[in-house]
Amino acid sequence: MHTVVRVAGPDLILRPSPVAMVWNEPGRPHDALAAPGVRLSPGEALVEVELATICGSDVNTVRGTQPAATPLVLGHEQVGRVVAVGERAVRSDGSPLELGDRVVWSVTVSCGECDRCRRGLTQKCRSLAKYGHERVHRGWELSGSFATHVQVRSGTAIVRVSEQLPALVAAPASCATATAVAALDAASTRVGLDGAGVLVTGAGMIGLSATALAIEAGATVIVSEPDPARRAFAARLGAIAVDPGARGSSPERLDTAIDALAARGIPEVLISIEASGAASAAQTAVRTLGVGGIAVLLGSVTPGPEVPVDPETIVRRLITVTGVHNYTADQLVRAVAFLERSWRGLPLDELIGATHALADLDAALAEAATGRHVRVGVAPGRRPHP
Repeated sequence: MHTVVRVAGPDLILRPSPVAMVWNEPGRPHDALAAPGVRLSPGEALVEVELATICGSDVNTVRGTQPAATPLVLGHEQVGRVVAVGERAVRSDGSPLELGDRVVWSVTVSCGECDRCRRGLTQKCRSLAKYGHERVHRGWELSGSFATHVQVRSGTAIVRVSEQLPALVAAPASCATATAVAALDAASTRVGLDGAGVLVTGAGMIGLSATALAIEAGATVIVSEPDPARRAFAARLGAIAVDPGARGSSPERLDTAIDALAARGIPEVLISIEASGAASAAQTAVRTLGVGGIAVLLGSVTPGPEVPVDPETIVRRLITVTGVHNYTADQLVRAVAFLERSWRGLPLDELIGATHALADLDAALAEAATGRHVRVGVAPGRRPHP
């Protein structure tokens, strides 16, 4: 536990000092940065991290395949406890944030006033800041969750979670689960989920979260995923699992699964969620749709090859193709609500294959990069020494 000593006004001194792990460049180990003093502005809070999980974008950054401003404190999927509160700090529902609240928070910090925020696109705010993506600078050293604490800024959606919700389930809400909610919201603008045939390409954390959410909403879901262990997990959730590399008479072929939908009275796939980022999967997501269907692309967050599309097929089939990136405050609220009501019946905690101490962050990232686990956890545990 850390003791918070308020020095004067918004200035805080913590004992022992909070520590953040700073990434500088590919191939270089993280450096530990001590931040003994924190100044909380109105609307801000200091949260002690209980558990963070490693997102694919963290792995892409340390590999050098995703551009990033450095030095940088990575991490944006987490759960923690409020240990200090600035004036007028509130939860996403407008109620006062309180000391001791166990919370998750949005990856984005938005102004709420610009033209994009007024249009409901708070995740694309004109003055956007993102946890785990910003260059470390004086006054916001604790800006990512690969740290003992995070300084949560005004304009962040903060959602309280119950004490019963396992940290392994709660942490991914801040990215994967909320983004899956956003993807299904986008799909629902054209097609109702109840009774629909849905294709999900990619059984990572977002794809599996979208699968569980769609099944709960009454959809029949096909999950296309090359990894057999992830296909098996999708099947445990109630999906029809297929292998995009299956050939010949394999029962795991996509067209076989689509025939199975027809046998259930679902004549065609009308929603596809592309969560892998693979160009071939994006093609499949569009090609598989029936008339009036919608393809939601959300996996392509790093540069990749262009995807050929025949405009005539889009026109004649009345296809909609849309993109989703991050989410709104309401979608994070609904992501948490889904996890709160479903975690006892869904083995979502099993998707976190290992948890490392914060001091072992480089080993944790190396393990996450192997792809053996859907997620890898990072807990402050034994603190690194700067």
